[in-house]
Amino acid sequence: MKRVLAIARKELAHILRDRRSLAVALLMPLAMVLLYGAAIDMELRLLHVGLLDEDCSEASRELVRALTSSGFAVVSERLENRAAVEPGLRQGRFLAALIIPTGFARQLERGERAPLQILVDGSDAATAAIASHYLDAVVALENARQGAASAAGPVPRPRVWFNPQLRSPDFVVPGLVALILMMVCALLTSIAITRERENGTLEQILTTPVTPIQMVLGKVLPYVALGALDAAIILLTGKLAFGVPMAGSWWVLAAYCLLFIMIALGVGLLISARASSLRVAMIAAILATMLPSMILSGFVFPLASMPVPLRLLCQLMPATHFLVIIRSILLKGQSWFPLQTLALALMGFVLITAAVRSFRLDLE
Repeated sequence: MKRVLAIARKELAHILRDRRSLAVALLMPLAMVLLYGAAIDMELRLLHVGLLDEDCSEASRELVRALTSSGFAVVSERLENRAAVEPGLRQGRFLAALIIPTGFARQLERGERAPLQILVDGSDAATAAIASHYLDAVVALENARQGAASAAGPVPRPRVWFNPQLRSPDFVVPGLVALILMMVCALLTSIAITRERENGTLEQILTTPVTPIQMVLGKVLPYVALGALDAAIILLTGKLAFGVPMAGSWWVLAAYCLLFIMIALGVGLLISARASSLRVAMIAAILATMLPSMILSGFVFPLASMPVPLRLLCQLMPATHFLVIIRSILLKGQSWFPLQTLALALMGFVLITAAVRSFRLDLE
């Protein structure tokens, strides 16, 4: 243990002397969570709608008032005829068009379901889906209010749990914890052994009776503390800057964060033991952590929408399991995840073991 602590003190002293590494470790997570938390917004805040009111009745005007009353949608252009719809969508003057046909009010008076036409620009699939659902809901509720619901049965009123306002930061910031911890911890530790090799100090360490496992543990300990500090910075920034809630236990979240940090450090050490230079180690660390954690973990793209072979590949990513854990703790208040815990523990064991064995090959 004395040897492990001696190596850890040496690594800690080097981190404190290296201002660039310290800036990367502390300032980059803060900058990333502020930038990504504000930039990655999945909410459509202002829907521009083109309106063609062929009925020109009190019922149609009431529908338009209901459409724009929430402030989410705004009638940006009133169209003269149906031929003006396609040019407006093509030129991007509005994202959706609502056509109220002649006879709309008469059908409502007879208690019938009044048909409407909604045209949405589908070049942006996510925006199109949100716009279509919003317009459908407004039309259904307005038909129900005016007495036409009997023709189509009751209108459902969904209730959203755990994130009632559907705020993007509540979804994005927990994902940033996984993304930033994986990238920063792996990046810092990926240069640990490579730096020793390039500076010529590895040969001095090899003359001591330090074993590979002692070397790895000594290198990891300072970065565990640094990773825990990064996690605290990210979570505190998310809480203060974006109002991300905490429905569960901070202690449970801290334990899972430490487990995930160990996995990220294992990835970095494995790269460090195999890389031939600092540049190769840094590039490999970024490619092996940032892109998979962002694309294949469910951080941005839902896993359910991916093909089956890709979903199976996603299960090999530590961030996939950690995202389930951290979002459930913060938003749902859960505290125990047996399958995810087992998966993360196995990944950590495999990565640390592989790093130790790789370093043993260097010793030989």
